Amino acid sequence: MAAPPEKDSQALLPAPLRILQWLVIGLTASLIFGVITVVAVVVTRFPKAATPPLPESLALPEGASALSVTQGADWIGITTSDDRILIYDRASGSLRQTVTLTRP
Repeated sequence: MAAPPEKDSQALLPAPLRILQWLVIGLTASLIFGVITVVAVVVTRFPKAATPPLPESLALPEGASALSVTQGADWIGITTSDDRILIYDRASGSLRQTVTLTRP
């Protein structure tokens, strides 16, 4: 039966292994510090951008349902399920232009 290991296992390691052990501990600590730093920079540098205000309601034509919405400086574009792009005025909410898409 083997003797139980001594309480001070550091004394049993040769010097090169003790150096390697401290290098691994230092690398682990620096990686933890690095991840915390990157997360902190991302959180502080990329705050939530304020979205421009939308009109209370936009009236879609009969039978159209919105697939996507995009915004410009003074307009709002809505892509509908019936292959149209509806351009609305941002200030008044009135329909400014309709673009019909054709599929190839």
